This record gives sequence, C-alpha cells and structure tokens, in this order.
Amino acid sequence: MNDNGLSYIDLFAGAGGLSEGFIQSGYRPIAHVEMNEYAAKTLETRIAYYYLKENGNLKSYYQYERNEISREQLLELIPRSELKTVINKEMSKSTIKEIFQSINKIIDEKKIGKVDVIVGGPPCQAYSLVGRAQSSHMIVPMEEDTRNELYKMYVQFLNKYKPKMFVFENVAGIKTARGGQAFKNLQKYMRRVGYEIDYKELNANDFGVLQNRKRVIIIGWLKEMKYEYPKFEIIHSDAKVWDLLDDLPPLYPGESANNYIISDMRRLKKYVKDNKIRTKSDVLTSHVARPHTKQDIEIYKKTINLWFENARHERLKYNNLPDKLKTHKNRTSFVDRFKVVEGDLNYCHTILAHLSKDGHYFIHPDIKQHRSITVREAARIQSFPDSYFFEGPRTSQFVQVGNAVPPMMAKIIADKIKEQLGQ
Repeated sequence: MNDNGLSYIDLFAGAGGLSEGFIQSGYRPIAHVEMNEYAAKTLETRIAYYYLKENGNLKSYYQYERNEISREQLLELIPRSELKTVINKEMSKSTIKEIFQSINKIIDEKKIGKVDVIVGGPPCQAYSLVGRAQSSHMIVPMEEDTRNELYKMYVQFLNKYKPKMFVFENVAGIKTARGGQAFKNLQKYMRRVGYEIDYKELNANDFGVLQNRKRVIIIGWLKEMKYEYPKFEIIHSDAKVWDLLDDLPPLYPGESANNYIISDMRRLKKYVKDNKIRTKSDVLTSHVARPHTKQDIEIYKKTINLWFENARHERLKYNNLPDKLKTHKNRTSFVDRFKVVEGDLNYCHTILAHLSKDGHYFIHPDIKQHRSITVREAARIQSFPDSYFFEGPRTSQFVQVGNAVPPMMAKIIADKIKEQLGQ
C-alpha cells in the first residue's frame, strides 16, 4: 500500500469496497471491524494481496487464487501485525470495549499519532426500501430490528478517536426510516460529539461506475476545522455495461470458467483497461454460473428478447408469462422479478445482496448464455478489480459484492477528503 501519512478505521467493513478506495488513494488502514466471518476473511486476503504486491511476491497470491497453495500457506507469508487489523467481531454494547482495546493496541504498536478518518456504514437492510416492503414477512418487524441502533456504535467511535473527518454511507431509505426519526437522531448524535456534518444522496454512476446506485453519504469534520462537504465533478463514461462483460469467458448455466487465456486480453474494452479492472497478470476467480431449470431458462430468454428486440427496452411482467411458466402465487407484488442487466446502456440497475437468493433480477444480457450473472460479473459492475478475491461460498460472495460501496466511487471520495486534510 502507498502511504500518504493518512490513516483510517473502517467500521461495518463488509468485503472492503470503501477500504479499497481509500487504500488506492494512499491511506493506511488501522483496523477493519466486520462481524461476518467470510467478509472478514476477504479483508484478510486483500491485505495479503497488498502486502505481497509491496514486497514483490504476487506470485504467491496468484498461486493461492489458482488453488496451488492453501489459505494457511498464503497467510503465513503475511506479518501478524498486518492481519490483526481485521477485527472479526459483531459490534454491540457488550463487545465495543474489547474492540476499542484491540484498536488501541494497534495504534500503540504502530505508533500512530492520530486517527485521520473513520469510514463505514451499518448494515443497510433495516433501512432499505425493499426491506421495508418485505417487513410484514420478517420474523423481527423493522421497528424492532436492533440494526436500527447500530449508528450509535459508529458515533461512539467518533467520540472515542475524534478523527478529523468521517464518511458514513447508507441506503437512501435511511432518510425516511421510522418516519425520518432515525436519520434525525443520527445527525443529532454526530453533532453532539463535536462534528459539523453535511449529507447528499450520491449516485455511483456519477462517479464513472456503470451502475445506477444511489446512496446517502454523510461527511463530517471536527467543528474547529474549516472543512466542507467535497465538491464532486460528475463523471459519466461513454462505455456500455456490456464492455464490463465482453472479455469474460462465456458460460452456460452450471458451468465454471476460472481460466483466462492471455490472448483474450486483446478483447479488453477501453473502460476495463483504463480503470484497471483487469491487468495482464490477474487470475480469474468466482466466474461460476448458477445452474438453472429449463423453466427459468425459458423465462430468461423471453426477458432478454423483450429488452433487446428492436431496442424496445421493455421489461417482462410476470403476469404476462404463459401459465405453464408461472410458479409464484403472488401475482400482485414484485411482478418485475425477472430483469436483464442492461448491456446496451451506460449503467445497469443496482447490484443487490439479493443475488445470493437467486439471479432472476440480474440476467446476463447474452441470450446464448441464458443465465444469471456470476460473482465476478457482479463484482466488475461494482468496479472491483479482478485481483479482488472473495472468500466463502457463492451465496456469501454475492452478499459481499451486493452490499459493497463501489471502490471507484470510494477512491474519488477518499481523494477529495485527502485534499482537505492537506495531504
């Protein structure tokens, strides 16, 4: 990792989309706090990537990606001081003191004088509009969901470490959850511990990401500092979503193609090259297609045809399917449960963690492949580089990708904050 002298703590880190952007911008992580075991392992593996890259030993990382060495053998090459920056614990009233102790120890051992930035956002499901639409089916009603209170944990970290600035990310639904009271409380707590704050609803597509992904980004700074909410220039790419998928080996349902012929690099589109989503040395991973039933494949083909036929861009409505293809009893809600990824547009619809359940909402635009997208394809749409290895089973990988902040967006935010911090 480059070192511009700035440090940060990543809370509710997930698979590390925010962290990736800050690391690419030159910041050094003090700690990543993440409760999910597989996401925490993904963070460790990414730490291994950067450490081995710095020390000229990426060969070992590639060996791991090719299953030529075990994860244990990979991590043996990484100093314990680097790996322990990943704190795999659930954040709660009963654990927060222990998490503080772990972070304090890292700060002391690395002789870090000051925490410059805190980033992160609590799990968004409790605030999401989709989640609220489904709340009547939840075991725990939304208003009783303890995740609604996790923002208080975030504010405790602000109060403890007093970073110069912070970035708080969440879904747009946080502004209206519980009648807007949760968002008002959040702002009140942030100001109470000494911060000026501002927020905007930002779209990843305005940061050059080929995805329509709206998120609320709160940025705060210590009241005595003369900082302000960064001004972001809108970046819209001329690339099409298909440019992200075109060079990947084609797959039929149930197939895997984690091999990538070097000559295929000639097929890379400019967008993929310019944004370093793929480099010549990268090993292809997580490019494994789900198996699908004959019925689903037939529906997928109809969905793709409707979208692309004469450039109609028409979405399939579930109720318009032939009766023999209808299996869901619910015919009044989620009638657009089948949706093709918009390969011929400059952005696609929002990548969601729901990909872990099924792929109906993210159908590959190539009718010959007639399948849902792979983890790697979803990761590319999120702007993760191909060198990013996601740990765990496929369901967990989809959740990690779907919940992440696009690294390309995160890097621009990190760069703008760096300008204000004088680095």
